[in-house]
Order: sequence, then structure tokens, then C-alpha cells
Amino acid sequence: MKNIPLKFALFLFAFSVLLAFKHKEEVIPQPEELGSVQWLRDYDQAIATAKKTSKPVLILFQEVPGCSTCRGYGNNVLSHPLIVEAIETSFVPLAIHNNKGGKDKKVLRSFGEPSWNNPVVRIIDTERNSLTARINGKYDQSSLVNGMVAALEKANRPVPGYLQLLKEDLSAGPQSTQQATFGMYCFWSGEAKLGSIPGVVASEPGFMGNSEVVSVKYNPEIISYEELVTTASEQKAFDRIFTYSKEQKKVAESLAGSSKTKNAGQFRADSQPKYYLLHSPYRLLPMLPNQASRVNTAVGLGGDPTAYLSPNQLKMLAFIRANPGKGWQKVYEKPFAVAWEEVQNRF
Repeated sequence: MKNIPLKFALFLFAFSVLLAFKHKEEVIPQPEELGSVQWLRDYDQAIATAKKTSKPVLILFQEVPGCSTCRGYGNNVLSHPLIVEAIETSFVPLAIHNNKGGKDKKVLRSFGEPSWNNPVVRIIDTERNSLTARINGKYDQSSLVNGMVAALEKANRPVPGYLQLLKEDLSAGPQSTQQATFGMYCFWSGEAKLGSIPGVVASEPGFMGNSEVVSVKYNPEIISYEELVTTASEQKAFDRIFTYSKEQKKVAESLAGSSKTKNAGQFRADSQPKYYLLHSPYRLLPMLPNQASRVNTAVGLGGDPTAYLSPNQLKMLAFIRANPGKGWQKVYEKPFAVAWEEVQNRF
């Protein structure tokens, strides 16, 4: 008889566990229109959080459930790993459904936003002052990132290095970049020097004729060809210049002399791009092309590679280093989204 209470207690415990397992609350997936960002859903709470943290409030007015534009915005723009990270760490994220009643409708009206509308983003301070222009009708990653950087700058908040590099990467489309090629005695050290220049969005070592060269893509809106050649000369990053146009040839001859200027020929890539990065643990991280260039420079020239990485990338690196037996493979050359998912799935 003395064991009955104990047996009864154990029975009740086992039954409660079984009941909880059987009737556990179903986890409702986040609507795809909201992407992967963890949003607050109460305006007053968002403002209170912003006052405590001094962060701007990033408001997404979104139709949920929504049309293909709304779903695309969530799956594309609001699911890019670095955009998600920047929103969650540098801002107070607030989602307002523009096709709901109650508090959502009141907030919608207070900002004069239309109901049942495509995605709109506003970034404000705690006094409701706009920190950047209202983002609407532009459903691409670059427009949102540009607005985020502008808002942080206006609010005198730090712009994370990885977010600035993401802005540069997204602005470097095929139609907005140009190519420049420099010859040097060692393309590995040459790439390390050239990869650190602001405006250089990608770099690749290889051969042109019998010369070791580094071919770079640069954004002329950030750095002109003349500025690129001047900076490369100051860094002693070349001894020859291979040009692709009459304009480049004229600039190169005026800055480096005609004896050091040649017409560009066929480029053959080297088998070990980003040599210093390739021989470091950073090769196992997903990175944007310009992140890889900066990290390669930092590793090769004794800088701080972590300055160019996001907190989540650094967490990945720490996990990789702590688990060397998982058979990690280099991923830095793969498309960013593919590489990110590949590494993330192995955590």
C-alpha cells in the first residue's frame, strides 16, 4: 500500500507526457510572404523596443496571404540570409498585415497605407520620422538593402561591413560592372592587393599569354578606371596593364607609360583562385564574391578577415572549427544561396 502513491504519481507523469505529445500545439509555419525574418507584430512593442535599443524600426506592410508579388518578395528578398540577419540585428522588424482588421488596420491608416497592397517598407525612428524614402514598387533585394544602409547612415547608426559589401555586390550586375586586368610577377599576391580596393567586386588570377595576371570586375559608380589604376599603382600591385578599349589604353598609358600597356588577350584562369583564402578555414564558408576577395586579402596580408563577415558567418566558422571531422568542403566559389544552405543544413 505504501507504494501506491509513488506508482500513481509515476502513472500520472507518464500519462501527462503521452497526452502532451499526442495533443501538443501544432507549430504554424510563418507565412511565406514574411520570408525568414522574425517579425514583431505589435506597433507599440516595436517602438518601445526601438527606444531601448536606439535601433530604427523597419516596417513591412504586407498582404498576407498575398499575391505572387507578395510571395516572391518573401521568398526572395526577405529570405536572403544576410538581409534577414541585417534586419534582425540592426533594426527592429515589424510586420503589419495590410489586409487585416484590428491593430493592423489602425497602424495602416495612421501611415496612410492602402489596404490589399503589394509590399511596402518604411524605416522610421521612434518619433515616426522617415529615415529613408518609402520603398514601394521595387521588389528587388538591392532596393531594400540600399534603403537599409541609407537609414542607418541617417540615424548615425553603424553600417555592418557585411551589409555594405552586400550593397556593393547587389549593385554589381552584368551591365553595371567593367573589367580590368593587371599583370604582375605573382598573381596570388597581386590578387590579395587588388581585392582590397573598394569598388572591386570580384577578382580572378590567371594567365594572359605568358604573363601572370589578375582580372577584376569593378563598379565604375564606386571607382573609376583611372582611380583603380592609380590605387593599384600605389599598392605596387602590377607591372603591366592589359586594356580592353581605347579609353582604358589612353588612361593606362598616361598613368603607367606605353611600355607597360598592352592589349588584352585570351584569359586562362588559374587553378587556385583566392590562394590565401583557399588555404585557410575560411574556404569552408559561404561568401559573396567581394567578401571572398576581402577575406583573401586579409588572410594574405595579415589583416582581420572577420571584419568582413556577418555574426552568423562567424558562428558557422566557429562550428566548423569545433567539428573538423564532418568532412567540410570548400564552398566559397559556389553561388551564395546554394553554399549557405549547404553549410546550414550540416549544423
